[in-house]
Amino acid sequence: MMNDNLVQYAGFWRRFAATLIDSLLIALVMLPMLLAIYGAEYFEGGAEIKSGWDLLFQLVIPLALTVWFWRRYLGTPGKVLLKVKVVDAESGNAMTNGQAVGRYFAYLASSLPLGLGFVWIVFDSKKRGWHDIICRTVVIKRDAG
Repeated sequence: MMNDNLVQYAGFWRRFAATLIDSLLIALVMLPMLLAIYGAEYFEGGAEIKSGWDLLFQLVIPLALTVWFWRRYLGTPGKVLLKVKVVDAESGNAMTNGQAVGRYFAYLASSLPLGLGFVWIVFDSKKRGWHDIICRTVVIKRDAG
């Protein structure tokens, strides 16, 4: 069981910065691949799924990589660089596979409406977003607890 007195929860801005780092890394990896497969005209069209490659690049790879990073390193590269980790809220241990997959899809709940589930991090005593609350996780500083 985690001792709340010894834990430092990661706040909104640190988590937001980690997301920006992750988004940049994803773009650096995915954009060249999409350009190689589709060419520049890919980026001129709408947001529709154009082929199986789109499903792979927009859904499968991000899900698999995010869950793998959460399970292996307790955070995505941005969170690791900013010295925070995502853990089970009760034990302080790594998330289960179910928690990790659920947390990934619970981002949808945090996104709608208007990203309020992410803004909730500012107001929650343990700095949890709705996705954390739903999946019983917290984001804490690595040098704490």
